[in-house]
Amino acid sequence: MEGSDGGREFGTYVSWSLGITTALLLILPMIFVVGKATHYSAYSSEGDYDGLAQLKDMRDSMEGDGYSIANTMSTPMLVNDWKYPHRTILLVIAPEKPIDETEAESIYDFVTESGGKVIVASDGTNANRLASKFGVTYFDSPLLDENQYYITENDDGTNQYSWENVWGIGTMEEEATEFGNDGCGSFEINQYDDDCALPVMFRKPTGMKFEETERDREEPGHRDVTVISKASPSAFIDLIGNGDSSDFRNPAPGDLALMIRADYPGIEVYDKVRGGQAIVGGDIGEVEVTGSIVFVSDPEAFSNMLWTDEVAQGEGIPRVCEVVGAYQSCWNDAFEDTDGSQWNGNGDYFRLLIHSMMEFDNLGLAGEVKDYPSNFQVVFDESRHVTGVVSAPFVEAMSTVVLLTSNTFLKWLVVLNVGLLLLVAMMIVPEKENWRHVFDLTRFSERPNKLDPGDYRKRVQQALFTKIRVHHDLTRDQMALKPPAEIQSMIGNPRLVELAYSKERKYSPKELRELMQAIRRWGGGN
Repeated sequence: MEGSDGGREFGTYVSWSLGITTALLLILPMIFVVGKATHYSAYSSEGDYDGLAQLKDMRDSMEGDGYSIANTMSTPMLVNDWKYPHRTILLVIAPEKPIDETEAESIYDFVTESGGKVIVASDGTNANRLASKFGVTYFDSPLLDENQYYITENDDGTNQYSWENVWGIGTMEEEATEFGNDGCGSFEINQYDDDCALPVMFRKPTGMKFEETERDREEPGHRDVTVISKASPSAFIDLIGNGDSSDFRNPAPGDLALMIRADYPGIEVYDKVRGGQAIVGGDIGEVEVTGSIVFVSDPEAFSNMLWTDEVAQGEGIPRVCEVVGAYQSCWNDAFEDTDGSQWNGNGDYFRLLIHSMMEFDNLGLAGEVKDYPSNFQVVFDESRHVTGVVSAPFVEAMSTVVLLTSNTFLKWLVVLNVGLLLLVAMMIVPEKENWRHVFDLTRFSERPNKLDPGDYRKRVQQALFTKIRVHHDLTRDQMALKPPAEIQSMIGNPRLVELAYSKERKYSPKELRELMQAIRRWGGGN
């Protein structure tokens, strides 16, 4: 009787513990977000001022263009593990906390080694750790331009003058110029012509500077860096906050950039290629792609307020430039024709820019890939937002789960499995006999033998053949009877074929680690 009563009491404790834990998991996240506005979310549908500061219109435009839309909520450290990184663009817009060194290194490799595409938009120094790897520096104060500013209209019909409302001429790949640009008309926009330019509006941007990196000096031709939009020579950084262009403490170097683009051509990746160019594995072969990153000095350039001219006009932002101030200039003067003289929202420009960064014009890719935008992915980075002290542990814990898997079903499956493990531990530990661990100093000499470095390659080869055998559901004897030509066809990946059969090829430890990662990914799309 006493044993059964104790068991029922223990079961009651377990039930109550599970119930309370489930309630806290459901209630605490709602408590943490009560009364807090979410800015720069790609999925907000609010209609007031908060809605104007969101990215919903941009997301809808990308979806309307046929792109596959996604978001990452945990960390951008996973970018190099995404499928077809060279067909993916990561949008880091308005980072509210600094990008750390590990994330910056991952994004740098994503662009320069995997051929990935990135747009970073910040009006402060939170992106500087990443930007510095590309030779770019963000200032931490607003840029004021007494020449390239636009005038807004108040509700009462009066004009509002502000040097913080900056405009710039945006090109896609060519250096931005003050005069003589070819404007993008409706035909060029519909045909995604990237040889033209458009006016771009900014609200309280900062400025950027570019300086050559050490690699630029050692390998001058390894990349192309272009200032695709810049402020006027009269622009300055309002470091003191007094808005005085004559104050020597407000730096005015005369070449402040609003947008900077860096391209890394000639990166070799594997993808579906044109007929007759495949190496092994059907239509898979090597193709050269270009990694690209664009730094923008103002996240509000992507906001709902500036994305379409209909919304912007409602906020008093003009479509046609009018000169009112003594030193003010118009974007009309920067174009040889009238096609680009009218501003129709920033959406037209950034849609063309993103299209020019993708691999749509890559003749090495198969038509079934490059001719369909749904094969290209736009990923919004939602991990850059600051969390409170109380909610931080919960957010970090959920980020860890998302780091393990980005699949929603599997994410909650992991959470439930953790709960079940805790339940098993609660049921088993009380019944376990007491024990203690004796630490024997005399056994220090009995350490396991280390693996001979000469056996590393053999171990990697064994891992490859084991995965091939398991993937194709073969016994060891069946695998042994397969001719090498058939096994090479089953492998498909040229690098792994070389690992399996080349006796002359030598590998460094780093290359073997990369091959192990390739083996782990192998078979995922088969």
